[in-house]
Amino acid sequence: MTMTPRVIDISHHNVGPLPGGQIDFSALASAGIWGVICKASEGAGYGDPTYRRRREQIKQAGLLHGAYHFNTGEAVMAQVDRFFKEAQPDDTTCMVLDYEKQNVVSKGDMSINQLVAFLRIGEQRLGRKLKIYSGNRLRETIGLLKDPADVAYVASHQLWYCQYHHVADKLPKQFAKYWLWQYTGDGLGDPPHSIKGVSGAGVDLNVFDGTRDQLAASWA
Repeated sequence: MTMTPRVIDISHHNVGPLPGGQIDFSALASAGIWGVICKASEGAGYGDPTYRRRREQIKQAGLLHGAYHFNTGEAVMAQVDRFFKEAQPDDTTCMVLDYEKQNVVSKGDMSINQLVAFLRIGEQRLGRKLKIYSGNRLRETIGLLKDPADVAYVASHQLWYCQYHHVADKLPKQFAKYWLWQYTGDGLGDPPHSIKGVSGAGVDLNVFDGTRDQLAASWA
């Protein structure tokens, strides 16, 4: 099955065909991409060095811009502070918590209770809801929440769901639908696995079930 990607997510690992390895965001727009979500931060101490420059380039290309924070098991307040320091969100910035198992053993993984705390603190600061990116990790841990109110709170968020398959059929039961579906990454999942404007295969690409106007209305 061939997908129609509408959103791409990138970090400093991604490069493009322009001088200096710059991504061609105008080419992405011409290829049918509507939005770009960039890694802004990780844990309590890391900021992606490409984030701020790319944010301006994305906007200049007429694309929707978003920021994501990659979780660790470090103190929640310190992670929220780092995310907001790096993302510098405005009213149009899609703000996402990336909740997945990570490979830095010394920092550990964010627990589901830490996820709840991150969302509550971040949303109080932002004045609107964050979004959640996750796949197996959320499905496997949301049941560990002891308070039904916390379960309902998590499930009230828009879910950017990761499943490299021809259908997204393993959503956590608390979610009726996904907001975005990351159908491919690292060359896994259905094609396409690459797109004009970003070098190489194995790009993270996402589908949205709706129009561009509907995506824009749900973005921030």
